[in-house]
Amino acid sequence: MIYFTSDLHLNHNAAIRMCERPFESIDEMNRTLIENINARVKKHDTLYILGDIAHKGTVEQANELIAKINGKKILIRGNHDRVYDATLFEGIYDFLEIHVDGINISLMHYPMVEWPKSRHGSYHLHGHQHNKPEYNLRMKEQGKLRYDVGVDANYYCPVSLQEIRQFFIL
Repeated sequence: MIYFTSDLHLNHNAAIRMCERPFESIDEMNRTLIENINARVKKHDTLYILGDIAHKGTVEQANELIAKINGKKILIRGNHDRVYDATLFEGIYDFLEIHVDGINISLMHYPMVEWPKSRHGSYHLHGHQHNKPEYNLRMKEQGKLRYDVGVDANYYCPVSLQEIRQFFIL
């Protein structure tokens, strides 16, 4: 399976307040976000992380948390990402296009107004904005195949490609 997530902001206490996350502490937030990912993503699954894995704390602390996340991880860098241990990832990019089951998908931390093949049914997955779930519904209502995979827009869980495809079909 293929999964996507973004904007975990591990170790970032202010993210709890600024994003109105339902956690009492950064320890609870870190633990819950990693547990939510690992409940869905298995060892052989692919997890695209579209930026801002961690913020605050040391790089070593971030690497320890990243190592606890299941799956073959691919990082699309965000504005808060640092130079993490590259061996924790299958690849690290600023922008990436993937093609899965006949669908072109543009992956970037930041939302784009237009993306490759956007007028031909391709998807754009992003993070950065810390939207609520209603954002994705608005994009769909406007006929835009743009989806925020960030934890704040997806009930603090990763989202599968299958779920995203189903979302746009219904």
